[in-house]
Amino acid sequence: MDTLTRYPDRARTDREDLDHVLDAASTCTFATVLDGQPWLVPMFYARDGDRILLHGSTGAGALRHVAAGAPVAVSVMLLDGIVVAEDLYHSSANYRSAVVRGTIEQLRGKDALDALNRLSDTLIPDRSAEVPGPSGKQLAATSALALTILPRQWTVKARNAPPTRTDTPGPWAGVVPLRTVAEPPIPAPWISDDAPLPTSVQRLIAGFGSAASHEPTGVGTH
Repeated sequence: MDTLTRYPDRARTDREDLDHVLDAASTCTFATVLDGQPWLVPMFYARDGDRILLHGSTGAGALRHVAAGAPVAVSVMLLDGIVVAEDLYHSSANYRSAVVRGTIEQLRGKDALDALNRLSDTLIPDRSAEVPGPSGKQLAATSALALTILPRQWTVKARNAPPTRTDTPGPWAGVVPLRTVAEPPIPAPWISDDAPLPTSVQRLIAGFGSAASHEPTGVGTH
């Protein structure tokens, strides 16, 4: 992993820590440099072992640019709580974050199809087994990409602690935990209200309701 110089006590050095953060989120910020200018976009992703899988339109010039070997960075952050200190200076947040750097590989053939199914199933568990596969036209319009996770090309930071105690007493100090939850599903206009939920949607809802999905990794001190 890269060496952190600011708040090094928040660094997590085990590869398992990186996997925990990547597996707890589903969206990232994907960044590169295009024509001398910074370029970044929010994207869905999925981790597949030592690879981060992404996808986009084959018509996107920036994706062709990175597929040709331009360096990229993928960043992820999960906000676990707002830390309310006795003054504004020490107020903070409990969070988990990760950055992975490297170059992109363009996937093709069965590897591309498997990657796209993995992306879909990470967001909606096992949905690819319930619906028809993509058409040849759909596959031709979609770029499946993979960023390999290499040693010393990633960083992980986390904070999971109460506020720092100050010399100036305030009215209250503590942590307000935050998490994402699934609301009751809303059927499409052409689906009847009493239609049974497919297994994939049931698992999607259960996943957001699971406390394990929001469990912070490690403990910070600031």
